[in-house]
Amino acid sequence: MLNTNNHNGPLSRFTVIDASRVRAGPTAIRLFADMGARVIKLEIPDGAPGGDDMIGARDHDRADFENLHRNKESLTLNLKAEEGKAIFRDLIRNADIFIENYRPDVKYKLGIDYESLRVLNPRLVYASISGFGQDGPYSKRPGFDSIAQGMGGLMSITGEPGRGPARVGIPLADLCAGHFCAQGILVALLEREASGEGQWVQTNLLESQIAMLDFQAAKWLIDGQVSGQNGNEHP
Repeated sequence: MLNTNNHNGPLSRFTVIDASRVRAGPTAIRLFADMGARVIKLEIPDGAPGGDDMIGARDHDRADFENLHRNKESLTLNLKAEEGKAIFRDLIRNADIFIENYRPDVKYKLGIDYESLRVLNPRLVYASISGFGQDGPYSKRPGFDSIAQGMGGLMSITGEPGRGPARVGIPLADLCAGHFCAQGILVALLEREASGEGQWVQTNLLESQIAMLDFQAAKWLIDGQVSGQNGNEHP
């Protein structure tokens, strides 16, 4: 994994345990790695399901993998094995931040939910990114960027008039969820300086995409106006 040992940056006093995969979570933690934090990315053992298959699996030479995980260290850890769980608990006791983007029920099955880890480290800032939130009717569904762009309304205002919904060319829901999560973690760290305690930071792809509708959403909520597609024109 690419590591420039940039441990002299403004966030160098923080240690992050990164159990996130694919894009939104790694995007959030990339900011911390770039700013000097020690980031330990937990890798899934060979042959285990649920790896980073969407960005090249264990191929660390792939461009997008290096893009998302630069400046991070890595550790292969089986969280389903007792030995792996023991190592994980030791890491958490000395960490400032833990991030995961499993489906909400998975963390409880593994015993790595917020309340369980808070017992080990009350100062821990625990961050979760999901498709549709930690509770509610869609909470157990996996979420992907294109789904959030559609459900969040972005596709309906993107593209040429009359040509139907269009996806934005970048994974905007993933990226925004990651950046919102990073902001939440930083706020939680700031609050910890006063309270001495960590907290659970949550965001999801759908709510991040809805938040990014900005003035088009305000036009609907306040004026009852439905925005449409405008091509390259500013609405």
